[in-house]
Amino acid sequence: MGDKPSTRPRSGTGRTRRASKRDDEVALQGPTPDPEFVQLLSPDGERVDHPDYSVDFTDEEYRGLYRDLVIVRRLDLESTALQRQGHLAIWASLEGQEAAQIGSGRALRKQDMAFPTYREHGVLWCRGVDPTAPHGLFRGADHGDWDPSEHNFNLYTLVIGAQTLHAVGYAMGIGYDGKVGTDDGEAVIAYFGDGASSQGDVHEACVFAGVYHAPVVLFCQNNQYAISEPVERQTRTPIYQRAAGYGFPGVRVDGNDVLACYAVTRHALDAARHGQGPTLVEAYTYRMGPHTTTDDPTRYRNGSEVETWKQRDPIARVRTFLEKQKIADDAFFAAVDADADRITGRLREYVIDMPDPTPEMLFEHVYAEGSPLQDAERAWFRDYQASFAGEGH
Repeated sequence: MGDKPSTRPRSGTGRTRRASKRDDEVALQGPTPDPEFVQLLSPDGERVDHPDYSVDFTDEEYRGLYRDLVIVRRLDLESTALQRQGHLAIWASLEGQEAAQIGSGRALRKQDMAFPTYREHGVLWCRGVDPTAPHGLFRGADHGDWDPSEHNFNLYTLVIGAQTLHAVGYAMGIGYDGKVGTDDGEAVIAYFGDGASSQGDVHEACVFAGVYHAPVVLFCQNNQYAISEPVERQTRTPIYQRAAGYGFPGVRVDGNDVLACYAVTRHALDAARHGQGPTLVEAYTYRMGPHTTTDDPTRYRNGSEVETWKQRDPIARVRTFLEKQKIADDAFFAAVDADADRITGRLREYVIDMPDPTPEMLFEHVYAEGSPLQDAERAWFRDYQASFAGEGH
């Protein structure tokens, strides 16, 4: 999908915004001036030219991106509703970040490997994983119900930033195996947030990525808040500019522009697979909802900021573009909504009917071929449970 430039762009396309407030004045501040970034589709649905990045999609591919965005948001909203109704223990919403995830996810080739956090439901969708797969994790019924090697999509990682080390290690292995240097080479992408950029694991991953020239894209979704802390309390330097200190390029992209996210990510992945090393991509976006369903964002951000970002909604701008270009009509939009209804309906039925795990599941998936000690412990546990029979337990 789409064309790509033949040379790497200059390192970074934004400017540094000087901090204007003290730390104790950051909370509940209004929207700050936006930085410059790579953009191919404006908030009002107009195509924008960029000297280094472009896409050349067919009408069908444009419609496919819109369908992805709508379905992923609907799945996310349905999952939030299921948590509020007591069917999930917690949910980490992606609302507002759909373009960053669909754009980067569709830029991946089949042979590429992705390492997510716990919020990459859109990338999961792009990799062909059943959208019901993460819900056992968020219900507490399993640890993630998909095979990472089948979809080249690792299990969700709850330890903040740890997946970046996993990704860089995997990418180093690809390099040692000689799976880079051609059009058919492999590449790796690691997702993390602006808050995770303060973690030591992310710093160490960047060090190793740079030193070992690993074929990895470090994709930071800067959604402006690390739980309750604004990005100004994570860094005084734009995140993408940190790449220079590690010795590889960094670029900031409009994270609410699915076309730009695709173009920038595809270029970075192609550079990685051709042996040109890592790239740090900062997708400048916004988390419309809470950090998770246990969070109350009204305690640390104001309504005017949210309203400002609503005007940059990633789905609305693609729909406007499709309408202006006469690429889609009312029948298409209705069909997409019907598909979303069907898919989210199946999700709801699956989650509501999901059985609770049995206590003995603690002993599953510990050893690939079992162990005598584990067998003995399982037998003891069965006897222990049986000892309560008839006592109302």
